[in-house]
Amino acid sequence: MEESSQGSFIATINEDYEAICWGCGLNLVLPSYAPVFKCGWCGAITNQNPVRLETKNFGLRRIRDRCFVVILAVFMLFVICGGIWAAYPVLFSISLACGVFHCVTTVCMAISTLSTFILVAFKCAGKPADILYGTHPGVGNSALNNYTFCPHCSKPKSPRTHHCRTCGMCVLDMDHHCPFIGNCVGAGNHKNFIAFLISAVISTTYASVMCVYCLIHILPPLENGAAYASDVAHANTLSVLRVVKNIVLAYVANAVFVSVRGLVLVYLFVASVSVAIGLSVLLWQQLSYIYEGKTYLSHLSAQGSEEDGEKSCGNLLTFFGCPHAIERHLPTIRNLRKRHKK
Repeated sequence: MEESSQGSFIATINEDYEAICWGCGLNLVLPSYAPVFKCGWCGAITNQNPVRLETKNFGLRRIRDRCFVVILAVFMLFVICGGIWAAYPVLFSISLACGVFHCVTTVCMAISTLSTFILVAFKCAGKPADILYGTHPGVGNSALNNYTFCPHCSKPKSPRTHHCRTCGMCVLDMDHHCPFIGNCVGAGNHKNFIAFLISAVISTTYASVMCVYCLIHILPPLENGAAYASDVAHANTLSVLRVVKNIVLAYVANAVFVSVRGLVLVYLFVASVSVAIGLSVLLWQQLSYIYEGKTYLSHLSAQGSEEDGEKSCGNLLTFFGCPHAIERHLPTIRNLRKRHKK
């Protein structure tokens, strides 16, 4: 019995595995080979699984993304100029005050949308701070808690940092990589991204309203307009939809055959409504994640877990930099649940 117990003890010792923590450089003795382990001193997480390093052509991808951003900005400017060419002769023909007012409004919205777009596209998404690591004297107790090592950047990576293979860098509080801005959305430009979405939604909604307003003034009255109105008044639900479709097609036909200006206005209206709907959905999604105290990536990683973050309007105030004193007067989801249970 003693020999067998000694043999099992020796086997247990032989199964011990020595590893080095990348965070503080201490030699750790593990009971068995562990591809992922956490240091008891500094708290760094070491992952020994093989990682496939990214290719070095991310520089070409960055040039491609930047060229796409420039092309998109030029297209936005072209659409703005086309809308001014199509709409403002009509507005100035109505009255000088109306034309001047809408001209100033359009210039302000165009500058706001283009400036926020360029800012979010070319501003750094959020570079994590450089910290000391690798030596026991330089790293304090739990100083690297839950930090991992990024093999691509060869730097420590905090739990709130993610590596973007497209940008070739680690991004602090990374939300997602947006191909339309050619950049990541992170701690450095998240506010600018929300500002761009808000400005773009307001601008496209305003543009669609102006297109309809101008079309009403330049299109000739519909033939058999009284008959259309009578059909709508006496038709059932399905017939009403059919009559409305016929009216819309008639207006489109008038816009196409009357002038190029009408055709441009119809195109701008359809494009503005489509973009406004898409950006509104994206803006609502972003504000919902901020309200929950999450980013898009943290939302994906939290799916399937039972973790429920603090849902509060204070998260929105903190994100936009509002005073903390206002948060005390705002209810949170947990407080509302407690009141409901009582």
